[in-house]
Amino acid sequence: MIHIKNKSEIEKMYAACQLAAEVLERTGELVKAGISTQELNDFADEYTIKKGARSAPLNYKGFPRSICTSINEVVCHGIPDPAQILRDGDIINIDITVVLDGFHGDTSRTFAVGPISESTTRLVQDTQKAMYHGIAAIQPGNRVLDIGAAIDNYLTPLGYGIVRDLTGHGIGREFHEKPAIPHYKNQEARDRLKAGMTFTVEPMVNAGTWEVDFDQNDGWTVRTKDRRLSAQFEHTCLVTKDGYRILTRL
Repeated sequence: MIHIKNKSEIEKMYAACQLAAEVLERTGELVKAGISTQELNDFADEYTIKKGARSAPLNYKGFPRSICTSINEVVCHGIPDPAQILRDGDIINIDITVVLDGFHGDTSRTFAVGPISESTTRLVQDTQKAMYHGIAAIQPGNRVLDIGAAIDNYLTPLGYGIVRDLTGHGIGREFHEKPAIPHYKNQEARDRLKAGMTFTVEPMVNAGTWEVDFDQNDGWTVRTKDRRLSAQFEHTCLVTKDGYRILTRL
């Protein structure tokens, strides 16, 4: 069942989403060569706690850290580690989800570590543009599939692979709610968008194939099958009576 949020719930969602965006902004300011992903994790966790919230990923289905840090060929769910040190030329997606007053806010961004190549810059920029193409399709009466179609229509002609095994998702009191939000053309995603729905739009975009591998050792890390680069951007969005509102935009 898709939960339609009322005015009070939307206000709480907005507060949680604004905090998530703030944590992402502050954590992203620390990204540089020589810092470990564990340091990024610890900063984000402490900042979240100071603001009276908690990090949603920590212990979620056994996830061992407070944020996800996904470097280069890691698509998502990368686990922060003190031995994992950022280097110039890397790209890193930092994914932040907080719980504030019982509601979740979820956002992510791909950051460059020092100078990156022209092709990597294009991948990152095109992924962000694709997210906004998807968000622009949010309109009451449209279907969930319209979001993925807008993203697909932008990215596929550019030669990228759009990850299919992982999707956006409804969000609110729960971390993951209905509906799933595919980021590619998927005719099965036929739910109608209604005012009061809240969900994430978070395309994971690969430089090569859309196919991915799931790490059997840690149970979390997802990598591109061909080990080429992957980028991701994410916003939590609200369907309004006449369009949409990006709740995680500062």
